[in-house]
Amino acid sequence: MSRRPPVPGATSDVVIVGGGAAGLSLAHRLAAPGSPTVTLVDAPDGPLRPPERTWCYWDRGTGDFDEAVSASWPRLRVHGTDGRAVTVRPSPLRYRMLRSTDFERLVHSRLDTAPHVRVLRATADAVRNTADGAEVRCTLPDGRTLSLRARQVFDSRPRHALPAARTQLMQHFRGWFVRTATDRFDPGTADLMDFRVPQPRHGLAFGYVLPLAPDRALVEYTEFSRHPLTTGAYEAALAHYSHTVLKLGAFGVESAEQGVIPMTDARFARRTGPAVFRIGTAGGATRPATGYTFAAVQRQSRAVAAALRAGRTDVPPAYGRRALAMDAVLLRALDTGRIDGPDFFTGLFRRVPPHRLLRFLDGDTSPWEECGIGLRTPVWPMLRTAVELPFLSRRPHPAPRTGESPR
Repeated sequence: MSRRPPVPGATSDVVIVGGGAAGLSLAHRLAAPGSPTVTLVDAPDGPLRPPERTWCYWDRGTGDFDEAVSASWPRLRVHGTDGRAVTVRPSPLRYRMLRSTDFERLVHSRLDTAPHVRVLRATADAVRNTADGAEVRCTLPDGRTLSLRARQVFDSRPRHALPAARTQLMQHFRGWFVRTATDRFDPGTADLMDFRVPQPRHGLAFGYVLPLAPDRALVEYTEFSRHPLTTGAYEAALAHYSHTVLKLGAFGVESAEQGVIPMTDARFARRTGPAVFRIGTAGGATRPATGYTFAAVQRQSRAVAAALRAGRTDVPPAYGRRALAMDAVLLRALDTGRIDGPDFFTGLFRRVPPHRLLRFLDGDTSPWEECGIGLRTPVWPMLRTAVELPFLSRRPHPAPRTGESPR
């Protein structure tokens, strides 16, 4: 059977490939007046569209996406393996949660009012540089092909393989959206890390609880380790955490989510040619030591949009060199077992002022602040690891089967 003939090509100043957090965020910034013409290529409904995801970040005051925020928390809590809890209030920052469908709905409603932005439902098959820019080859839902030409292409699709790295762990998890028979949650407090769960032989494990109401919450089991678990193993760990640790009593599971986030010191190239750029997780926007991505995507999108409006093309790094160097040391120290992961993270929350700690996790602290934080960590194991790193070779690692980070 012969395929239908291709439809005529289309030209715009910018093509954005992928309608997840990174692609939509950049399109949203470029919807402002004075921006170049934009075509956003978003996958049609079907197997290529990821399931609904949860994105979390901390912010102060009001933000651009407040209409889509499902919940926010002024207090954060960490439980050590000994059962002791530390609760902090990082004012003026609040921890916020977005559901991907709410975010997509909000951004698409804004794109609809921007005459210079077009959303194309199609599958991006190939991206290549050309003599005068770049080209994106797409397949439409009816099977026809389309060639999009642009001066610049920003590609947010997941990489098929991760760059070579000295250390690669995975942050992998499964979460339940639960409803309890009685009120069991404090809607003002989010549990970021609860280490009162059995620890694996390699890496670390913790619970994660985001209350949505006194009787509703997202309850997750997360590991930092080299290999994901089976769904059955996640389910068993979640059941233990919910019943034995949280003592939720009777509850129902309304939905579930599962994912894998790379934690790697690989170097992510943000440019693959004169006119093709990677953004989002594919462009290194995932923080290696934490897995958080959404806030970095916003910083990167604002910077790219400002550069394009000024007639420049620039995709800045999501994190500075100091932050990436510190993350590389931490990942290696965790992977070798030189530091105890639960004690390390619990100690940070116990000893570092919460607002400074969250800025540190966002890569927004000064060298003096970072030195003070470093002195509150296991100094000798970290120094030994820092001295060792330059002598280690980078090698390929398998890419986790995941899309954008849910953090």
